[in-house]
Amino acid sequence: MNRYALIGAGPSGLAAARALQRRGIHVTGYEASSGVGGLWDIDNPRSTMYESAHLISSRTTTEFTEFPMDSSADYPGHRVLKGYFDAYADEFRLRELFRFDTKVTRLQPSGGSGDGWMLLAEGDEPRHYDGVVLANGTLAEPNIPSFPGEFAGEIMHTSQYKRASQLTGKRVLVIGAGNSGCDIAVDAVHHAASVDMSVRRGYYFVPRYLFGKPSDTLNQGRPLPAKLKQAVDTRVLKSFTGDPTRFGFPKPDYRIYESHPIVNTLILNHLGQGDLSIRGDIERFDGDTVHFGPSAHYPDGSSAQYDLILLATGYTLDYPFVDREHLHWQKASPNLFLNLFPPSFNGLYVMGMIEASGIGWQGRYEQAELLSAYLDAVENRPDAAAAFRARVTGRPWPDTTGGYNYLGLDRMAYYVNKDAYRSAVRTATRSLEA
Repeated sequence: MNRYALIGAGPSGLAAARALQRRGIHVTGYEASSGVGGLWDIDNPRSTMYESAHLISSRTTTEFTEFPMDSSADYPGHRVLKGYFDAYADEFRLRELFRFDTKVTRLQPSGGSGDGWMLLAEGDEPRHYDGVVLANGTLAEPNIPSFPGEFAGEIMHTSQYKRASQLTGKRVLVIGAGNSGCDIAVDAVHHAASVDMSVRRGYYFVPRYLFGKPSDTLNQGRPLPAKLKQAVDTRVLKSFTGDPTRFGFPKPDYRIYESHPIVNTLILNHLGQGDLSIRGDIERFDGDTVHFGPSAHYPDGSSAQYDLILLATGYTLDYPFVDREHLHWQKASPNLFLNLFPPSFNGLYVMGMIEASGIGWQGRYEQAELLSAYLDAVENRPDAAAAFRARVTGRPWPDTTGGYNYLGLDRMAYYVNKDAYRSAVRTATRSLEA
């Protein structure tokens, strides 16, 4: 029987453990922290969670289908979600598959092609596995940009932000307006002396509720064609949120859903109340002063003084324990079939390297089902596994964009459309089981 290692006990790692368990595939999990939950465990040293964090997709579109969440909240907070993953792990006895407080430091090929992998972990002897599943997450390694000049105050990435008391009485500048940046800016309004946001591009703001229901629960049937959905949803958003440019945001230079939308309209409320303001892109730092380029409300540029700069500049993919060549990196991300299989089929597999609006943990579980179907075929139906590998290496890969023209940004390098991706994954799984 083949033996596999699984790195990470966050949502994707738990999904992989459950799918492999169901097929009787032998797996040993490694988790650097003391428990399950990954980034949703705020006490995990690698967690980038903060006290005010909640789901930005609704509970019913996010939860694992076989294990509904024991909560009535539409958008539960991180502590409820940590409890959910604890309960999920307990229900299916997944903890016993993992070695906790065990950090993987290195993966290297055991020998020739197909000879498996040697896994080195802190305080442990090297161990051989026939394959390794990487599920160590995509939101752990901060993206830290550089800026001209020097800032005399404190600079902090949002990964270091935990609670609003860190902002009390400070003049705060948030650089970037992603979902975390907007959440923290709303926190800052209630605690900081002043709050500004520096942005380079426009955003689309989606309310959490439309017509009295969580917005992502609408149109859950057959997905609309991309252009039609963009046209319809743009009109709906204008009715509910108006035009964000009136608050100082630039006009988006892309269509809705070509980048991840902001599921936070509280930020617009506070802008309307004058609680914070939008500044242009950073030109330079000069002591405690930041100089900005032109923006809607400051067409000639502006400057202001700050005590704290919060970098809401996102994360970079990081698989630090394995050489990039083994994951077929291309620019900002590995080039993998369905974001899962290296085309060389070298015994490495990546779980959870997908970002998509509304894909939820069930979408990641379906990815894990495809992985488990393949590994089962390797052992019990080698002809089916060989045919699958031939299709991957010999044919064009499925289009998982859903017809959307995603922005060519590093953070969008592994972005997919949830409907197109899940359909392609299910099709691939059926081909292995036929």
